Amino acid sequence: MQKLTAVAPVIDMRSDTVTKPTPAMIDRMTSAELGDDGRGDDPTVKELERVSATLLRKEAALFLPSGTMSNHVAVLSHSSFRGEVIGEASSHIFRSEMGGLSLLAGLYPRPLAGRSGAMDVDELAAWLRPPSLTSHALGTAVVCMETTHSVGGTVLSLDHMRDVCTKSWEAGVPVHLDGARLFNAAIALGVSASAIAAFADSATFCLSKALSAPVGSVLAGSRVFIERARGFRKMFGGNLRQAGLLAACGLVALEESIERLADDHVIARRLADGLHRIDPRLVSPPDVATNMVVVNVGWSAAGAEQWTRALSDYAVLTAPVSRDKLRLVVHRHVNVSSIERVLIVFAEIYLKRPATLFAR
Repeated sequence: MQKLTAVAPVIDMRSDTVTKPTPAMIDRMTSAELGDDGRGDDPTVKELERVSATLLRKEAALFLPSGTMSNHVAVLSHSSFRGEVIGEASSHIFRSEMGGLSLLAGLYPRPLAGRSGAMDVDELAAWLRPPSLTSHALGTAVVCMETTHSVGGTVLSLDHMRDVCTKSWEAGVPVHLDGARLFNAAIALGVSASAIAAFADSATFCLSKALSAPVGSVLAGSRVFIERARGFRKMFGGNLRQAGLLAACGLVALEESIERLADDHVIARRLADGLHRIDPRLVSPPDVATNMVVVNVGWSAAGAEQWTRALSDYAVLTAPVSRDKLRLVVHRHVNVSSIERVLIVFAEIYLKRPATLFAR
């Protein structure tokens, strides 16, 4: 493998949230027709919401500042009482949203064990209760699914989603889909985003991740649900004014960025294959489903934080997702040349670092 001779510009693979807006987005902002979205009259936001609802085949949609706010607004909008929220234990809503389910929404988290982001359906059935308070137990307010999985980029199968929805709906419990990277999931499965969103009463997706818009998330569902969601958006301080500037970027993202996500998936698999060649313990390439590569360093004497620091010395930025795993995320600013350099960096670390540091 080629030797790295000088430190090149930073390759930032901490997340696809680091993507910058495209030139077409900047151009669209300058000509966007604006209003006051807090009063419901920004025409560009309304167009983004219309397009988004159509893409997901839902009746209506709502533009929000972030995916976390979208999830909190969604669960509140579904909940007619303060009950339990069931989901897979490592999903974003339980792992990375600062306890908002309890602190902001007043709901009780019921995380279930799962595999690659898919909850155990039998355990779901055991915990599901009608959405009402009884003298013995809290009812189930909402069931949440996530695709792609925010830790490893894995994708829920449609059969799994169908099973979750069937059991939830039979119990009278609504289902929310955290689809922050919904279009990555759709490309991986070879289906439309609406085919995935069909297995949920509401679904959200982020514009500000691999789609490259600077800000924003969209929540979609029935008209009644979205009207209720508008009230909770205001409660959380999420009403924006001339938000058409941001919505214009979102429209361009939906027009030009969805199909190119397939390129990210190909490059991520190329990275996984290369790391596997360096040491098979690092990555299992078949586990790479979309634009994320989880690197296992649990076999080494160094933890994920130490690996992160070592990689940053070579201007490669990554993020630990546990004590012994790193996550590398491919996005629009990471190309084949970037990946080749990342592989050189990994190889150089193996050669230059003391053997006692990285081998047990």
